[in-house]
Amino acid sequence: MSRPIAIGLGCDRGTPAATLVWALVEALSRCGAALVDVAAVASIDLKADEPGLLELARWQGWTIRFYPAAELAAVPVPHPSETVRRYTGTPSVSEAAALLAAGAGMDQLIVEKLKYRGPDGRNATVSIARIPQ
Repeated sequence: MSRPIAIGLGCDRGTPAATLVWALVEALSRCGAALVDVAAVASIDLKADEPGLLELARWQGWTIRFYPAAELAAVPVPHPSETVRRYTGTPSVSEAAALLAAGAGMDQLIVEKLKYRGPDGRNATVSIARIPQ
């Protein structure tokens, strides 16, 4: 039986899809989930034109929901970052996006902000929230 999950994604500008895939694989393995369990994917609206994110979504047949910074900033998360706030206007992208996409509270966050640095030097973050049934 599939357990529906929501994925929150953040990344540096210019992060290739391959780096995002490796970050996602690592995050999924941490919670024993698989790609077939992914029911929602989200990020910040600043990334709505990010080629790597769009390529990943196309490859998986996903529609990514892009949230404005103010909406993400209103979500309580375990790992807020002042650096992220400085660049995006919200202290969390991946954790807040996962929780919003799941329609869930912090207690449903099953993979907290996993940071992955690709061989290209680009950074990706992935968070996973369980979608309440």
